[in-house]
Amino acid sequence: MAVLEKELITNLKKINSKNATEVTRLELSDEELASIDKEYCTYGDKIHAEPVPKVFRDCNGSFMYDSENVPFLDLEMWFAACNLGYKNKRVRDAVVDQIDTLPQISSHFQYDYKVLLSEKIAKANIKRFGRKGRVHFNVGGSQVIEDALKLVRNYTHKSRMFSFYGGFHGRTLGASCLTAGYRYRKPFGHFSEEAHFVPYPYCYRCPYGKKCDSCNYYCVQQLRREFEDNCAGLYDHSSKDCSLGAFFVEPVQGSGGYIVPPKGYFKELKKVLDDFGVLFVDDEIQMGFYRTGKLWAIEHYDVKPDVITFSKSLTNGMNPLGGMWAKEELISPEVWPSGRTHSTFCNNPIGMRAGYEVMSIFEEGDFEKEVANKGKYFLDGLKELEKRHKRIGNVDGLGLALRIECVTEDGYTPDPELLHDIISEGLKGDLMYNGKKCGLILNKGSHYNNTITLVPAVTISYAEIDMALSLLDQLFTRLS
Repeated sequence: MAVLEKELITNLKKINSKNATEVTRLELSDEELASIDKEYCTYGDKIHAEPVPKVFRDCNGSFMYDSENVPFLDLEMWFAACNLGYKNKRVRDAVVDQIDTLPQISSHFQYDYKVLLSEKIAKANIKRFGRKGRVHFNVGGSQVIEDALKLVRNYTHKSRMFSFYGGFHGRTLGASCLTAGYRYRKPFGHFSEEAHFVPYPYCYRCPYGKKCDSCNYYCVQQLRREFEDNCAGLYDHSSKDCSLGAFFVEPVQGSGGYIVPPKGYFKELKKVLDDFGVLFVDDEIQMGFYRTGKLWAIEHYDVKPDVITFSKSLTNGMNPLGGMWAKEELISPEVWPSGRTHSTFCNNPIGMRAGYEVMSIFEEGDFEKEVANKGKYFLDGLKELEKRHKRIGNVDGLGLALRIECVTEDGYTPDPELLHDIISEGLKGDLMYNGKKCGLILNKGSHYNNTITLVPAVTISYAEIDMALSLLDQLFTRLS
């Protein structure tokens, strides 16, 4: 046997022997972690939004567990990345099997689950929208938005887009152009291709001072007037050409505070966009995968999107993977050829296998009915809390995308301080339920930084919803 071959066999035996040994977990106290973190970790992520970041040690289903094994009911679910709950056995087992089979492969090469997951999503959209399309993957929400921007620019040759005030589409440079908050762009200089922002249909606090039941979609008509005005700069009536390529839309506004538009709003908006040749890009990164009771939230509005972006719960949080679906004329191989956009991990096998299992679970269950029923039950409970607490100004929701506006004693003025205190209080872990100590994990959003956005797992039980309502009641009672 050649010397080189003997060395290779010896090295492989060493590697396999090392891999077979049991992995040792480091067990550091919260205080030890905080000390190391303070010295060596960046403060540029969101972990340090609070002076003392909360440490968790375990998770399961709808719960996180801290260092004292106190259970925290999670109504944030990793910003809607874990719609099927933590440690979902089927997704976990699929990922473990993929790790044991084909965990790594260059995204230059083809393999089974990448193709099969694309097929599932494409066929699901044929069923819902009657349109053939194709799927392109990348490693997360912001990256998928970047790909959608490239897709639109490739097809329309337009570099500016429409977006909504209050919208959030990501923090990469291109996605930041679509994200309304100046604070996301301010540290990074001038953004020459910032979107043309339009008011979202936030009927509880209508920017035009109108009433939803009598305004006749006044906000949409205002946009139409911008197109019709020769001096507005949106549209060239002589060449019938719009200066912007697409409208990036959240069907329920996420970071803006889980705002649910009126039923007919997007249908009216789509008429305007179609009249003036603007593509409709549906951002389902937070609202997709049955968050609202439909695979895609846009299904509630009887609108056919040209492009859909998705991420987060595609893998139930087990892998950073996202994708975009687009109708055939935008993404066919002739229009969108090999290498148009690509990344090293875009077609990674662990993510594809997790995504395939997630889609299979959704296909096999009646999540449309279950989420609608649970969402109604939860919202009815929130309306009872609204009656009891003057500091709750508005509750609303679609499926299990729910909202609570925190307000001052006048019942309307936004109260961001109360919101902050409620979230912090929930993380103390000293609430009581059925005689046991527990905590509550909440998320926030809103145009005024005063809204609790409730994002439970779509598998949450009715008993857990009752627990959530009780803990919310305790928090508002304690802090009001």
